[in-house]
Amino acid sequence: MGSRHIARSIVMQTLFEWDFYHSFFSVPELEGFAQKLGHDFSPDNILAKNMKELADGLNKEEFINALFHGILAKQGELDAVIEKAAPRWPIKQVTLIDRNVLRLGLYELLFGNYEEVPPKVAINESIELAKNFGGMSSGKFINGVLGTVYKEIGEPMKDA
Repeated sequence: MGSRHIARSIVMQTLFEWDFYHSFFSVPELEGFAQKLGHDFSPDNILAKNMKELADGLNKEEFINALFHGILAKQGELDAVIEKAAPRWPIKQVTLIDRNVLRLGLYELLFGNYEEVPPKVAINESIELAKNFGGMSSGKFINGVLGTVYKEIGEPMKDA
């Protein structure tokens, strides 16, 4: 397993954890938990914890930080693309894993550097994350949504 695959896995797990907290608890509730438990539920703290636990010595901090913060910055746009590409699935009905794998894959597909991560690599990496962390049909769902978006943006680097 390559270091970038591991890095994407860490980003996806961090997005999942952050999304989980915010799906079930309001910001005031999280702040209350943070005070009582002495735990910071901020995105940066979750990422730092996961990098320490899962990526010690990986040497991909810059890639992980750029990917994670880029996804958070573009989350609204990414969610709108997901809802357009999968109209039968409102964003809140997509499982937490699939939703965050899609955010990651779409970010690399729409906003990434194609010389660094070609579109087909972004799609394949997302499918693998879905297979590893999601349900039985997650890989097919991720492939369908990302494939639809890839075609809509003109299939960049199709022959590369």
